[in-house]
Amino acid sequence: MPDRAPQPVDRQLPTEEARDLVALVRDIVQREIAPHAAEQEDAGRFPREVFSLLSESGLLGLPYDSEFGGGDQPYEVYLQALEELAAARLTVGLGVSVHSLACHALAGYGTKQQQADHLPAMLGGGLLGAYCLSEPAAGSDAASLRTKAVRDGDDWVITGTKAWITHGGIADFYTVLARTGAEGARGITAFLVPGDAEGLSAAAPEKKMGMKGSPTAQLHFDGVRVPDSRRIGEEGQGFAIALSALDSGRLGIAACAIGVAQAALDEAVAYATGRQQFGRPIADFQGLRFMLADMATQIEAGRALYLSAARLRDAGRPFSKEAAMAKLFCTDAAMKVTTDAVQVLGGYGYTADFPVERLMREAKVLQIVEGTNQIQRMVVARHLAGPETR
Repeated sequence: MPDRAPQPVDRQLPTEEARDLVALVRDIVQREIAPHAAEQEDAGRFPREVFSLLSESGLLGLPYDSEFGGGDQPYEVYLQALEELAAARLTVGLGVSVHSLACHALAGYGTKQQQADHLPAMLGGGLLGAYCLSEPAAGSDAASLRTKAVRDGDDWVITGTKAWITHGGIADFYTVLARTGAEGARGITAFLVPGDAEGLSAAAPEKKMGMKGSPTAQLHFDGVRVPDSRRIGEEGQGFAIALSALDSGRLGIAACAIGVAQAALDEAVAYATGRQQFGRPIADFQGLRFMLADMATQIEAGRALYLSAARLRDAGRPFSKEAAMAKLFCTDAAMKVTTDAVQVLGGYGYTADFPVERLMREAKVLQIVEGTNQIQRMVVARHLAGPETR
């Protein structure tokens, strides 16, 4: 079969600087990520050196303030860079999204002193972050979390267990949501916890269907002591901070999903135009051509949806509903596109010799993380019809 190289996505970027940034991402993808993605995922290897390179290149803090080492880029640029990374390897794309999510609380709600003390290292100093909201018994119902932080003089003592933590056990810092007051959303506070804090430990990583190179683990807080100077925002403000972060994080997941879907489409087109059956390429057959057309249409629609939501965010306008829509549509589209890509390749698509089987396994998790797609539908419906009556 001839080698039909995929064409780069024709992106609408607002500035020449943004075009240079995306070109830099593509260069790193081609040199450092894509050639090793399949082998490292199969081996379950986390590419920490890639994250160090992204940090050195100024790509871990793109949407944050340059005063503290960020890139001063609008979200529409950051998300398109994220899509390029996810298309090459979801472990990297999702990892950058999670790192950005972990920086959100301090960047948006920290004091100037806290930001000056911590953000430069978080955004461009080689550190890697993780976000700790979910618990074994508090997933979709995050407001029922039970991890507690108790005041002890000038310190807080954190005790409990967090679950499904991307980068759990390898992160340099954790943004942790813990209960400091009464039950419910108003009793939760945010903290910045060092990865080497005494009393903090990680369980063995989960054995997952996909993204085997990205460690996901429970974290145990056994009397972890942090100073009050590492409390982010006011006491009881943590759940509002978490929701604000998740709105932005959902756009990151949407962009990652479109990256995975684009990679699957590229593989399907290359195979279909090269595979000969009945004396001609299988791409000549209308049934298959229509599948490719539908796949491409879903990808373009998803990309337009997440960029529209990002531009609302960049303009300072409400975007919570649109972020939920983008996460919902893009991740469902990724699942459909990757499944169809496996079908296009037939028996070969079901083998590890071609990347589409890995892409299909990876797409599934995107319908779950940052709020399941059932939760996204609830969010959208509340914006349309108001809260549910009880």
